[in-house]
Amino acid sequence: MNRSLRIATLASAVALTLGLSTAATAGGRPDLVLSGLKAGQPHHDGEVLVKFRDGSNAASQDAVRRGLGAQKIRTVRGGNAKVGELALMRLPRGLDVATAVRAIQNDTSVEYAEPNWIYQHAAVSNDTYYTNGSLWGMYGDATSPANQYGSQAGEAWAAGHTSCGNVVVGVIDEGIYTQHEDLAANIWVNPHDPVDGIDNDGNGYVDDVNGWDFEGGSNNVNSGGSGDDHGTHVAGTIAGVGGNGKGVAGVCWSGVKLISARFLGRRGGSTADAISAIDYFNDLKTRHGLNLVATNNSWGGGGFSQALQDAIGRADSAGILFIAAAGNSGANNDTTASYPSNYPNPNIIAVAALTSSGALASYSQYGAVTVDIGAPGSGIWSTVPKSTKGKLVSGYASYNGTSMATPHVTGAAALYRSARPGASAADVKAAILGTAVTTPSLQGKVLSNGRLNASSF
Repeated sequence: MNRSLRIATLASAVALTLGLSTAATAGGRPDLVLSGLKAGQPHHDGEVLVKFRDGSNAASQDAVRRGLGAQKIRTVRGGNAKVGELALMRLPRGLDVATAVRAIQNDTSVEYAEPNWIYQHAAVSNDTYYTNGSLWGMYGDATSPANQYGSQAGEAWAAGHTSCGNVVVGVIDEGIYTQHEDLAANIWVNPHDPVDGIDNDGNGYVDDVNGWDFEGGSNNVNSGGSGDDHGTHVAGTIAGVGGNGKGVAGVCWSGVKLISARFLGRRGGSTADAISAIDYFNDLKTRHGLNLVATNNSWGGGGFSQALQDAIGRADSAGILFIAAAGNSGANNDTTASYPSNYPNPNIIAVAALTSSGALASYSQYGAVTVDIGAPGSGIWSTVPKSTKGKLVSGYASYNGTSMATPHVTGAAALYRSARPGASAADVKAAILGTAVTTPSLQGKVLSNGRLNASSF
């Protein structure tokens, strides 16, 4: 039997085994999922995320798995008698993802099925010799040196606002080099789970002292070593220690605490791990009352995922902003969707990148409806880990990308919340967009028509 005939036969057998009801209404957006697969969006071969319908029982869920001939890799989000489980499954050889998705999409026990998409960080180049403008992304009209197209954070500092109180920010990215000389003082230490080999806070992660490595499955948030430069660079723009006479300063000099959720590894990151990272922060806020204002999400790729959108929705319910890079292909996101920034959840702020001359960066994606604001993204100096004689040391580098623009906005969100502890996530978003400075290059390119202005935060 040739391969195409074998797969078609297997798909038919799957449908018959499951007893699919064509009258059932599929959840999610199967049209977007399948179009993403057709377009060749990267995903993990042989892996499918299946969200079971609320109220479906264990027997019917097991019948779906057995019908596919699949093995459950892990539970991404647990279920109960009322809430359907989200499971990551490995398909048998010969059954491709698209065929499996079509086969079970309308099963009465399945809310939706989709690929386990692969995401990459949104940095486009590494110019370690960039010197013109140095830390221009933090400058303002009245700072010295000055740059009107900077975030204006320097003007907030000049007014005495350098501390972000007890505000917490999540960094969903590569890991963070927590021992960096310009970051160590601003790294969160989990008071609910001391390092003792026990999951004291009951969240499923043993000794998550500074966060968790979802890609590697450990509490070592810098398991990538010097390869975790992107996550460390993002962290420095948000919360590089200021006033210490060395390196860089983040939008928030002190007080703020960063939690690392490492899900991007050498081969990128998966939908399943991204969802786990988001829900990790949702749990920290809802169960422990952390003053968690936002997560920074300088990554993208893959196709539409209802499961990921649902996780961002749970963050919205928890009062957590999801600040996301618009992407680096130079495309219009209004016509070609880019995820996760394109999801319609109200807690998302999508960020485009500006150059030091106020131009929309040539690589930056944009969208008058789907991208919210611009921020400094080219030639951005920040913290990175360096490897010297096999040992990690503190370093600095200049990178470009909407990845670099996004943490300027995340830092501004923390700065705003620290001065207004009663502000809701919606209040913070409204303040960021409402104070944007109208910028010619962003007119008709982003929703606010302007760039970040943290001067009054």
